[in-house]
Amino acid sequence: MSTILDVRSLSRQRDGKAVLQRLNFRLARGEVMGLLGPNGAGKTTCLNLLAGVLKPSSGTITINGVDLWRAPQQAKRALGYLPERPPLYPSMQVAEYLRYCAQLRGLAPARIDHALNRVLHDCGLEQVKRRLLGHLSKGYKQRVGVAQALIHQPALVLLDEPSDGLDPVQAAELRALLGEHAPECAILIASHQLADIEAICDQVLILRDGKTLYQGALQPNHRPALKLRLMPPVRPDTLAALPQIDQVSPLADGALRVELSPGTTAAMLSRALIERGLGLEELSPEPSDLRQLFFHSISSGCAP
Repeated sequence: MSTILDVRSLSRQRDGKAVLQRLNFRLARGEVMGLLGPNGAGKTTCLNLLAGVLKPSSGTITINGVDLWRAPQQAKRALGYLPERPPLYPSMQVAEYLRYCAQLRGLAPARIDHALNRVLHDCGLEQVKRRLLGHLSKGYKQRVGVAQALIHQPALVLLDEPSDGLDPVQAAELRALLGEHAPECAILIASHQLADIEAICDQVLILRDGKTLYQGALQPNHRPALKLRLMPPVRPDTLAALPQIDQVSPLADGALRVELSPGTTAAMLSRALIERGLGLEELSPEPSDLRQLFFHSISSGCAP
């Protein structure tokens, strides 16, 4: 896979204080990275640096082999960016605005109509294409923001809280859209929504106070995991013999973490336990691998 984004020793200071410290990572075509961290961790600053909105205090950013600060116009041709607040003009119609964005991106006139129709369809904007941006709901404004970042099919896509303002159905549609684009580009997503990161990303970068706490592959456990508490307690090996359960492991509070067998739901397990006369006291979703990794990193200052 060809390297699309190469970040080396990237740092940014503001008023003598380090906002981002010696960040290093690479993204290749087809890779999707999630950028996580609490408020003030440096996520938005990082995206602004990568988009060329801010200048780094030190370090380099290379996009498609082009140094962002030595040849900014050339580097930015390969870049699509959705900032935290979509850059919209309230008095413009949706289609008019996206056509304008395509022209700004340097698309050839013969390609603009096709590009416009593609993003209107992909981002679910066909029914509002003649409406003024100022009259759209927050969710539709967010969709337009994503559309302007994708209209020129960039090699690198930077998204800051892309699902903000979207309802669950819209968020799922956005994840599907990004999944479709992922093989053709590199994507970096900053989000507080761990579900978005788990659904889309194959690696994650966790920041706190501008420092890297964790960087690596995201390999979530796709088997449903539940926290189970029985009263009176039952030995783990007894539960492991049930066909509804794939694995059992003890938790620190005396409960058990169970991974369901393929095709088994929590309701099916609950029914099986009750039919066997086991006293079911608690059955709740167990935090995902990413959730555990995130909170452990933030609380301890390092990955487990």
